[in-house]
Parts: sequence; structure tokens; C-alpha cells
Amino acid sequence: MIIKMERITVVELQQMGLKVTPQREALLKLLNGNETHPSAEDLYHKLLRRFPRISFATVYNTLSKLAEAGKIQELDIDPQRKRFDPFTAPHHHFYCKVCRRVFNVGDDVSPSGAENLLNATDVNGHRVDTVHVNLRGVCKDCKDSDEAGKWQQ
Repeated sequence: MIIKMERITVVELQQMGLKVTPQREALLKLLNGNETHPSAEDLYHKLLRRFPRISFATVYNTLSKLAEAGKIQELDIDPQRKRFDPFTAPHHHFYCKVCRRVFNVGDDVSPSGAENLLNATDVNGHRVDTVHVNLRGVCKDCKDSDEAGKWQQ
């Protein structure tokens, strides 16, 4: 899947009413082009090396504001923590139960029988604004490893 991400800029932080700080600029650099779907904790620990006094609240609140503004996606695919994705164009995600990585899946890939739901604008009288598909399983890198055996059910 080829990903063309929009870059989040310092100007957009200002438009959201956020003060531009070196810590927030560094957070934007970590997010821009990032395909690993990091958690707030992942980003915090990377920033902590360079900014020992940064608070977790600063990282989490900035991510929340970016998600509210539609600049990043907040993902609930990982059962243990929220993940963030700077790629906001419609696409789906796959979560590996073994290595716990999250992968982008193109919006042209649909689980069988889901095609109608993915294009739905009205479901049982409810207006559909967005559809997110989260797939879970064992990734291609892990499926042949010894670790994957315990997940085969």
C-alpha cells in the first residue's frame, strides 16, 4: 500500500490554539511520515530522551487535540493502548496478536461480505459518517514463527 501522508505543520498547531514549543515540534517530527502507529507512551519515551522534563500529559493532550482536529487518527485496534496514525485518508488496519504491530490495509481490501457495509450511508435508519475496519490475526512475519503457534485457534 502506497501512503501519501499530509504533513502536520507548526502553523496548524497555532490554528488549534496550541503554543508552539520545541517539545511539540519534536512530536510533529516523530508523527510526520510515521507508519508504526505509535502509542502516546511510545512517543513520550522517544521524546523523553531529548526533553527529560516533558510530561506525559503534554504528549497525550497534544495527540488528542490533533485527533480532534482531524490531523491524525486515534486507533482503538490495540487492546492494551490507543495508537495514533498520521495517515488520515480512508484505510483499514491489521493488528498482529503476536508482535503487536499495526499495519495499514488499503481501503480496496474488504473482508468478504463487508463490501455493502463499507459503502453504507444509512444503516437501520442511522446515518453513517465513517467506517473503520480493524482486522486482527497473525502477520505474515510471525505466522511461521514458534510464537505464532500459541495463537492458532
